[in-house]
Amino acid sequence: MSQPAHADFESMLRLALHPVDPPESLKTRVESTLVELTDAAVDELEAWEIGAMSDPRNWVRPLVAGAVGVSAGTALVVLRVRAERKKRAEASRNPLDLLGRTVRAAAGEARNIARRV
Repeated sequence: MSQPAHADFESMLRLALHPVDPPESLKTRVESTLVELTDAAVDELEAWEIGAMSDPRNWVRPLVAGAVGVSAGTALVVLRVRAERKKRAEASRNPLDLLGRTVRAAAGEARNIARRV
């Protein structure tokens, strides 16, 4: 009698923990938000006057803008490189080749983001 309940619990747990892919609109929204954050951080850093550097109280905004820009840019690179992982895995011959392709893809995306900014 306890066996069917145990099996039923396991099947319910499998169904509950089944991976679900996020909708495509979520990926698009996250990517556009990261692009907006990166652009806002660049705008903030461009607007900062170098003459204000003498007062440490003026350092907070550029430091925060730099941290936000680097974080959003890094997340954007990871998101874009991860989206193409299946293509790189199919094209690679071995794990070392896959690693090289992934590093080149990440460097390329970082260059693209840096050029856009």
